[in-house]
Amino acid sequence: MQKKQHKIVLIGGPATGKTTVLKALKEKGFNCFEEVSREVTLNAQKNGIEQLFLTNPLLFSELLLEGREKHYHEAEKSSEKSIFFDRGIPDVKAYLDFFDTKYPAIFSEKCISYKYDLIFHFSPWKAIYTTDNERYESFEESVLIDKFIIKTYTNLGYKIINVPFGKLEERVQFILHFLNSLYD
Repeated sequence: MQKKQHKIVLIGGPATGKTTVLKALKEKGFNCFEEVSREVTLNAQKNGIEQLFLTNPLLFSELLLEGREKHYHEAEKSSEKSIFFDRGIPDVKAYLDFFDTKYPAIFSEKCISYKYDLIFHFSPWKAIYTTDNERYESFEESVLIDKFIIKTYTNLGYKIINVPFGKLEERVQFILHFLNSLYD
């Protein structure tokens, strides 16, 4: 009997350790889809737009939605039983809500159409928080964004699993231990 595939999303505000954990999971051989916002931002910067999200949040969000849908479809083709995503489709809606941006119903509809199985939440953590060329939010904004993300996923009916603060390997092991309990 084939085991169910689990689509697993790592969520949280900016700079909470999601990408670092995702890279560690990838190094352990897991199928992982990286965050698409950096790619969208870098492409816009190559075209002379410093921060596309601030300049045209709806276009930026449409490009994110497109990228995350593509990742979802690629995951569907995989035979792996655990597939990780650095953010999911509902994150797009959460950010639009945070910035009080009007958007078409398709954003909400896609959140309902594309379902994930497990949601691991990374809380804002001042000790590891950094900004860079693509991540411009302050720590305080990260905390507020995190609240919108949690609200969006909760309103969609997801049970959120909080990843405790700790060293990288401790955080990875927390997730893997949870997954192993599903397969036992």
